[in-house]
Amino acid sequence: MKITDIFIQRPVLAAVVSLLLFILGLRSVVTLPVAEFPETESAVITVTTGYYGADPGLVAGFISTPLEAAITQSNGIDYITSSSVGSVSTITVNLQFGYKVDKALTEISSQVNSVLSQLPPDAQHPIIAVQPPQPIDALYIGFSSDILPANNITDYLVRVVQPKLQAVAGVQTAELIGAKNFALRAWLNPEKLAAFGLTATDVSSALAQNDYLAALAPPRARWCRSTWPPPPACTRWTSSANWW
Repeated sequence: MKITDIFIQRPVLAAVVSLLLFILGLRSVVTLPVAEFPETESAVITVTTGYYGADPGLVAGFISTPLEAAITQSNGIDYITSSSVGSVSTITVNLQFGYKVDKALTEISSQVNSVLSQLPPDAQHPIIAVQPPQPIDALYIGFSSDILPANNITDYLVRVVQPKLQAVAGVQTAELIGAKNFALRAWLNPEKLAAFGLTATDVSSALAQNDYLAALAPPRARWCRSTWPPPPACTRWTSSANWW
């Protein structure tokens, strides 16, 4: 006996089953979510590491290779690509479709931290960032000034404009393209370096050790004159200051 014979011989059963299927279909039409852009779990994680002064070969051998070996042990990875250029290593991790981004980010961060001791001492700490697949820039804004130099414009954008743009709802990130940061450039004299028995590394280390931020003087210090000995009224406020 075929299954169709049951419904032919029992028309009431066939009507009940058909009505039940019709009701389930109506319920599915009402509850089925419809979205023009459905939410999906798919992202790209980038690991950027700086190693200033190193050529692409050194960056690939001492930075990219150990990081790639550690990152590949994480779960949910579709494929990995890397780029090693002068002073910078960039590793791009493409996740599997539907894999949880937070979980993958945690695992990759743990693997990167496990090999930090294998990186050169002068290498920067790896920066891990999450980006959507094939990101599209929605807006470009140009800034210029006839009065301020380029580094002052960059400083203003970093302190004022960029935080406000990133606080806008729906904006993932606001990046600076072509930023001109404050920098110190030193031209060394090889003859004088040889005379004092110094190297370029010694000069770089000395500059790095003296690179610090100093606090402003107390408000009443502007009433004190730079004389020696200091006036009695200023001794209380500048007991640790150097008078010249």
